[in-house]
Amino acid sequence: MIAATAQKMTRYRWTICAMLFFATTINYLDRQVLSLTWKDFIGPEFGWTNTHYGYITMCFSGFYALSMLFAGRFVDRLDTKKGYLWAIGVWSVGACLHALCGSATEAWTAGVGGAAALVTVSVTMFIFARLVLALGEAGNFPAAIKATAEYFPKKDRGFATSIFNGGAQVGALVAPVSIPLIAKVWGWEASFIIIGALGFVWMGFWVFVYKKPESNPRVSPAELEYILQDDDAATVKTTEPKMSFGECLRQRQTWSFALGKFLTDGVWWFYLFWAPAYLSSVYDMPSHDPRAQAAIFVLYAVSMLSLVGGWLPTYFVGKKGMDPYSGRMRAMLIFAFFPLLALLAQPLGHISYWVPIIIIGIAAAAHQAWSANIFSTVGDMFPKSAIATVTGIGGMAGGLSSMLIQLGAGRLFDHAEATNMRLLGSEGIESGYLIIFSICAVAYLAGWVVMRTLVPRFTPVVPKK
Repeated sequence: MIAATAQKMTRYRWTICAMLFFATTINYLDRQVLSLTWKDFIGPEFGWTNTHYGYITMCFSGFYALSMLFAGRFVDRLDTKKGYLWAIGVWSVGACLHALCGSATEAWTAGVGGAAALVTVSVTMFIFARLVLALGEAGNFPAAIKATAEYFPKKDRGFATSIFNGGAQVGALVAPVSIPLIAKVWGWEASFIIIGALGFVWMGFWVFVYKKPESNPRVSPAELEYILQDDDAATVKTTEPKMSFGECLRQRQTWSFALGKFLTDGVWWFYLFWAPAYLSSVYDMPSHDPRAQAAIFVLYAVSMLSLVGGWLPTYFVGKKGMDPYSGRMRAMLIFAFFPLLALLAQPLGHISYWVPIIIIGIAAAAHQAWSANIFSTVGDMFPKSAIATVTGIGGMAGGLSSMLIQLGAGRLFDHAEATNMRLLGSEGIESGYLIIFSICAVAYLAGWVVMRTLVPRFTPVVPKK
């Protein structure tokens, strides 16, 4: 050990973190293409309403949730390298399939005619493409969290997760300034093909970059010692006991993570899928409007403040002597208060569209900081052999909440607009956004209370031998 420590420590773990970052960026670019093209390009072509878009995003979220349940187990069984390759390969195919939906709809409805047939067939085609996309994308976070647990000690996992999770914001930053432009110049089909192809490029690098740290020649003995500092010698040399799916479900820690995800993940998906439509519906700014592009860019630029979310638990653990779980929970409680600002997004929106944009950006930053730490609680308390499985269970719960909020939002917005609903000074579709923003505002405090109640203190899970 002394000899290993004396050697120069490599930093290959950060190369792995960078790969996870780019994968997450591509992941979010792919799922953003539809949200940035449906309102101004695809919707008018096929006659979609908010409800139709809500159905499509609901189906994506629902199947994503279901797929997460199996994706985590799939990654644990196949292991990180192959599991990630399969995941990004499938979702890249799904992303590109969207480009065929238009021509497939025209071929299917040829000779049939009628606006109803056009709407029904086009919505069905896009739902199918979204299902393929969801199937692959479900593997991203289980694989990324597992890779993080393999390459980082517990004290650094929150920070590493916040870095690769930042790919979500970077993807959301790049999307509004690139996707509408591609759609306007070359057609909406091209935006799906160009963005979808990025995943295949990433796969080419991953094949050569990733190996387990124990067998990776680019990882020095000193770095390996640092990575494995939480493991005793016996654990490193022997195969870790596997946890069955049922055994994972019986743990309070699993339900704490899953319910925390259920109560909060839908908020992020709502902001991601509906922010462009919000600007278009409330402020009459289509996605290709430079003002809308600037607003979405600023929203996600503000959300990059979430990088602090990975550092704060490290401070609590390193400086305050707290265990990893307690440090994360204290940080998550702090982050849970910032989304309350969303209560003011719609009431103050009459001042300028920049007010809700900045507020939503802060709320999104809080979510990503929360998200980085709730993911890391899995690595804190579960053995590495079960991390992807438990992450998948929690991801399923988060996807289910997203499915519910997407469907509810679409129907609520159409109802509010059709009835000119009035609520606390807002009217029409604005009152619908007021309701959803209010739900998003209190979700994190509710999630924190549930998690703390189920797992009040650091309690590692020990698999049965």
